[in-house]
Amino acid sequence: MKQDKDLEALVRQRIRSLRLLRGWSLDELAGRCMISPSTLSRIETGHRRIALDQIATIARVLGTTLDRLVESDSDDDVVIRPHCNEVRGITTWILSRDSSQTVSKIRVTRDVPADLRVHPGRDWFTVLSGTIELRLGERTILVGTNEAAEFSTLVPHAFGAHGGPAEILCILDHEGERSHLGPEH
Repeated sequence: MKQDKDLEALVRQRIRSLRLLRGWSLDELAGRCMISPSTLSRIETGHRRIALDQIATIARVLGTTLDRLVESDSDDDVVIRPHCNEVRGITTWILSRDSSQTVSKIRVTRDVPADLRVHPGRDWFTVLSGTIELRLGERTILVGTNEAAEFSTLVPHAFGAHGGPAEILCILDHEGERSHLGPEH
C-alpha cells in the first residue's frame, strides 16, 4: 500500500502547489470548493483522506482535471516517446495532454494518400523541415519549411511528404486527432 500513500502525497502536493500558483489562501480555495478551510488544511497536510467528490471539485476549481491530479509521477508524464506507424508512413509525438486539442509533432515519410478525408473542424500545421504536399479537394499545395497551413476540414484533404521526409507541428481538435492520428488511418 506504499504506492497508495505515495500517490496521496503527490495529489496533496499538487493541490497545494496549484493553490499557491493562483495566489489563493486556504480560505479562498475552500470557499470556492464549498468546504471548510480546516478540512482543506487537513487534506493538504495529510491529516484527512480526500473524498472522491472533494477531489473532483478541487480539481475543477483549480482549473485542472482529476486525471492530472492523480496521474503517476513516472517518467511518462515528462518524456514523450514516439509512436511509429510504418504502414501509414508517419511517426507521431503527442506533445499535449489537453483533452480539447492535440498538439503533435509528426514525421511524415509517406506520399499523399489517395483517399481524401472529411471531418468537422479545422486543422493547422507548420512545417519544421522538408516539404508537405497538402491536397485540399482538387488543389495541391506545397508547404515548405517554416511555412504553415490552416484549413477547414470539411474540405476533403490529405497530406504527405514531398521529395523526402518532412516534419510538422500540428494542432488538431478531437475529430482531427481521430482522423489523422487514429490507428486505422
